[in-house]
Amino acid sequence: MKVIDFEIAGKNGVVSESFNNLAINSFAEACKWVDNLDYIRNNDKNNKLVLFEELCGTCSTKHAVLKRLADESGSNYLNLILGIFKMNSDNTPKIKDVLAKYDLKYIPEAHNYLRSDNHMLDFTGIGVNVDEFELDLLEEIEIRPDQITDFKVQYHKDYLSRWIEINKIPYTLDELWKIREECIAALAQN
Repeated sequence: MKVIDFEIAGKNGVVSESFNNLAINSFAEACKWVDNLDYIRNNDKNNKLVLFEELCGTCSTKHAVLKRLADESGSNYLNLILGIFKMNSDNTPKIKDVLAKYDLKYIPEAHNYLRSDNHMLDFTGIGVNVDEFELDLLEEIEIRPDQITDFKVQYHKDYLSRWIEINKIPYTLDELWKIREECIAALAQN
């Protein structure tokens, strides 16, 4: 795969300017900075600059800012993706105890990442193994950065509702969502 990199010109938009203000002048440097931020939920995922203000983020806010940066720079070969994957103890070891507690092999989880020329790029910073992740991928769609909030949650809940019904899972959607929240909390722990 061709390495994706381009110069960041602050005059292109607020995200570009914010990276330049940190002396980050290339897309590759921006990806490294984003990847190194702590994995912590942001207070306002609708705020385009939340990563710069809180110095942390999740797969949603981290990849949305990189997509916005690429768009501002006229690099239209990066796609922001919403994927649903089998989050299990193999690909996400930190959730092993939570899944065991509820006798689940996996939970379908929504994850954001970038794609370029059909290659997955993940800068979440939690050690996602791209090859393993793609083996557990159930479905994916392209989204816009402004769809990482309500749209993503609704898409995920709709998927879970179908999964519960088809697989006769012994939990309601609300119960499963709480189990999922326990998994996310386990991920955020060091």
